[in-house]
Amino acid sequence: MIRNDELYATGLKQRRAMFGPEGAEDQVEHTTDLNDKLQEFVTRSCFGDIWQRDGLSLTDRSKITFAMLIAQGKNHELRVHARGAIANGVSIHELREVIVHSLLYCGIPAAVEGMRALEEVMVEKGIEFTIDGESAA
Repeated sequence: MIRNDELYATGLKQRRAMFGPEGAEDQVEHTTDLNDKLQEFVTRSCFGDIWQRDGLSLTDRSKITFAMLIAQGKNHELRVHARGAIANGVSIHELREVIVHSLLYCGIPAAVEGMRALEEVMVEKGIEFTIDGESAA
């Protein structure tokens, strides 16, 4: 595997910014013969290429990714990308609205899983559950 090209370096930098060392170096350092092609693709093609394209900001890409993961019911990845979205500057309020909007197009169970993932990440990060005072109204 060639790891010293520009796309790979850019992808590793993006993974680090979004997911910290555990989502970048730890993933790469624990690459095996079994998962090396997967890790290479994710680092180079996903984060080194697609996430770097003009046309959408990182916050927009994060919101879209979060929504698509809700739609697909990818619960583990929802948590990963909730963390990444927060790191990319997406507010908790915006993530909550993505989840609420998903009620219409993905259904209640998918929205509940999205909310569960967001709540777990908020607890993990010590983020308050009060967003806009809507629940007190």
